[in-house]
Amino acid sequence: PLPSSSHPTSCSLRAPSTMAAQKINEAHEHIAKAEKCLKTSMTKWKPDYDGAASEMAKAAVAFKNAKQFEQAKDAYLKEAEYHTENKAYPFPLSQKLPPSELTVLLNQSDSNLSMGKTKELSKDVRDKIIGLHKAGLGYRTFSKTLGEKETTVGAIDMKRLPEAVELIEKASVMYVENGTSGTAGMALDRAGKLIEPMDLEKAVDLYQKAASVFENEDRLRQAAELLGKASRLLVRLRRLDEAAVSLQKEKNMYKEIENYPTCFKKTIAQVLVHLHRGDFVAADKCVRESYSLPGFSGSEDCVAMETLLAGYDEQDEDQVYRVCNSPLLKYMDNDYAKLAISLKVPGGGGKKKKSPSAPQGGAGGAAPAEDEDEYEGGLC
Repeated sequence: PLPSSSHPTSCSLRAPSTMAAQKINEAHEHIAKAEKCLKTSMTKWKPDYDGAASEMAKAAVAFKNAKQFEQAKDAYLKEAEYHTENKAYPFPLSQKLPPSELTVLLNQSDSNLSMGKTKELSKDVRDKIIGLHKAGLGYRTFSKTLGEKETTVGAIDMKRLPEAVELIEKASVMYVENGTSGTAGMALDRAGKLIEPMDLEKAVDLYQKAASVFENEDRLRQAAELLGKASRLLVRLRRLDEAAVSLQKEKNMYKEIENYPTCFKKTIAQVLVHLHRGDFVAADKCVRESYSLPGFSGSEDCVAMETLLAGYDEQDEDQVYRVCNSPLLKYMDNDYAKLAISLKVPGGGGKKKKSPSAPQGGAGGAAPAEDEDEYEGGLC
């Protein structure tokens, strides 16, 4: 016979399914009440959209607690529809954004865009899930590979991610139209983070839209930070012409809020982008314009860029190599550090090889001897 201590354990194992069933029944009850609110009669001429929206919100929460994310999403969308019919958007703070099941899962708490009260899946785990999904593996394989529950991993359908982003964009438009642009910007930023591991192009678009929203509100610090995300992704996509424009706009914002040290770093990023574009004149212009920034002239950043441009112009591979592999450039944001490490001088290969006899040659008398030895007897 099983020990008596095992009986409570078996009961606790059955509890979740029972609890889920109760929550599903509760959700259907709220849906029935919502439908009743919409009915009209001789004494009730207009549907009660406010009451229907409230009941749908409760139904969505119940479905979410039962891990019925598809039904929860549908309930949230119905709630949004009723709020729109009632001309009551933006929605109440408890329901800022009608999310898809993916957004619900990643936040695992409120349906708005703030961070969840409970621990969300780490970025590393989400990135691994995306990689496995692209490889065509099923959620049971995800579960075994990552050590996560099937109910958690299986609910993440990455094919629905564009739908989630589309909903966030729709909500952001409503926020802007109703004077809550700050929330719209945060929504677009959140959408960018969600889609970035799968679609860099779309993430750039979302970050740029979010930056534009904050710029219109004169919140330049937030706008510059979002433009910074877009600039880095543009570099990663090798859309360097657009990256150069984005960096200049970003730098102007930091200059306006008098964050000059960050302007220095953006100047370095601009120089690297322009040199990879093959536009030495534009790179030199960026440095010259930065002399007007307080503290730039004579700074470590200024000296490094002057040295880099001089070496690039003189096709001195050693000088370019030393600057690009200095800590100042190597420890920048990863996308810019890669630009620095991969920078080549025009017509050059990699690092210039020094002649072993060069340091001891004094005035260079040994070098001609080497040339003569190389061809000695070679034409006979």
